[in-house]
Amino acid sequence: MPASDPPLTGASARAAAPGPARPSRLDPAIAAKLRRTPDGLVAAVVRAHDSGEVLMVAWMDDEALHRTLTSGRATYWSRSRGEYWVKGATSGHHQYVHSVALDCDGDALLVSVEQVGAACHTGHRTCFFTDLPVSSPGTTP
Repeated sequence: MPASDPPLTGASARAAAPGPARPSRLDPAIAAKLRRTPDGLVAAVVRAHDSGEVLMVAWMDDEALHRTLTSGRATYWSRSRGEYWVKGATSGHHQYVHSVALDCDGDALLVSVEQVGAACHTGHRTCFFTDLPVSSPGTTP
């Protein structure tokens, strides 16, 4: 982390509170707009900036959002590993952020990125490659 960043603040001991679960440097005005899960997370829907194709869904806490907004690199909170990860740091499949929008309820982010390589950990361009059958009204399955 850059040495010029302000010290971390937040509510690391308040996982179920309405604030962040981990310390963060996120602008308090932005943090106040977020509606988090009990573990302090907000869903991040990631799409390709050029085509609008949905690439993946990940999770961000306040600090991951701060890092994303200030670095231009998509940064997420890994629920399974319990740590931050910058997309592409180990795979080389980077996400360069063009924009981030907050939905009307404050509980989801739309992250538009330039995707370099595959977005999915399986090697696919998108995580949404398994189509499920859908029946239209008036048709039988």
